[in-house]
Amino acid sequence: MSKRDYYEVLGVSKSASAEEIKKAYRKVAMQFHPDRNPGDKAAEDKFKEAAEAYEILSDTDKRAQYDRFGHAGVSGNGRGFGGGGMNMDDIFSQFGDVFGEDLFGSFFGGGRSNRQGQRARGVRGSNLRVKLKLSYEEIAKGVTKNIKVKKYVSCTTCGGSGAKDKGSVQTCGTCQGSGQVRRVQNTFLGQMQTVTTCPTCNGEGTTITAKCGSCKGEGRVYAEETITIDVPAGVQAGMQLSVSGKGNAGERGGTAGDLIVLIEEEAHKELHREGLNVAYDLYISFTDAVFGTSLEVPTIDGRAKIKIPPGTQGGKIFRLKGKGFPNVHSHYEKGDQLIQVNVWTPQQLSEEEKELLEKLSDAPNLKPQPEKAEKGFFDKIRDLFS
Repeated sequence: MSKRDYYEVLGVSKSASAEEIKKAYRKVAMQFHPDRNPGDKAAEDKFKEAAEAYEILSDTDKRAQYDRFGHAGVSGNGRGFGGGGMNMDDIFSQFGDVFGEDLFGSFFGGGRSNRQGQRARGVRGSNLRVKLKLSYEEIAKGVTKNIKVKKYVSCTTCGGSGAKDKGSVQTCGTCQGSGQVRRVQNTFLGQMQTVTTCPTCNGEGTTITAKCGSCKGEGRVYAEETITIDVPAGVQAGMQLSVSGKGNAGERGGTAGDLIVLIEEEAHKELHREGLNVAYDLYISFTDAVFGTSLEVPTIDGRAKIKIPPGTQGGKIFRLKGKGFPNVHSHYEKGDQLIQVNVWTPQQLSEEEKELLEKLSDAPNLKPQPEKAEKGFFDKIRDLFS
């Protein structure tokens, strides 16, 4: 089943502002909130779908990629809420602030403190950006790359908690483990209750009495990690892919950031790219142009034979159908290979060769006689891209 358009999921236009997207997500998520729809699997799926849409559209880089390439541009970008890649508690942990602390308390029976997973845990790690250079062959077929990245990873000594041992973690005395502090104020409208993040534990609900010796209480250390990146066929230079959760690890068990991969293209020694098409300059001799010939040309998936008919003019463009790059949005569309013929003019001649050519110079069939039907350079280019 194909994914719905993210803008359609949230009920906003493609020109919607960040604030409009946030309000729309809040509205949809509250409508299908599991506390309002207990046991309703369809509502839960819509709740997850809205969270996935908001994750992409609320991030400037991810939204730009989605607008340009659709779902293919953010493949692996979302956390897979609908597919089980992230549970409900993770959604509340990442996006709970969209609803507001007081709304969680008033609508859903006591707020996030009732859901252990909703309580903020640690500090979210930052995103990382890396460049990945690919060959034409890798771009044409898609490729799986293993790259080494230096970044913050979860501390294996303390399991990311930042504590020396289990006994060094205690319930926060200020919020009693809820991660929130409630205050009641008297106003001319009566008593008003507000709920804010606990300033002592920063919403974690626990405090550390003795820090881990390896990570000094951060729950993470700087190290090198090998990350596997699945690159779809047909990507282009400048396109960004996102590997969810592979950025810097968060502090004290916080959610990891994402790894943003910027695609670059290695220059090919014989071919060059023109969108989905591949272009190649073929040089032939004057005699081959006159008599015709058969030869091989390089392509992005090997070599191919082509036939040059007799009387081929310089500037003639041949097309190898389907020998270009695939469309990253489509499994069926592929570009072509365009081969432009250039008749090579010799720059050095022996005396014998000069004499032979001079004898032929006045031959009537060797004088230029372009036909009216023969198209010029700009007409040929226009035909190729029309």
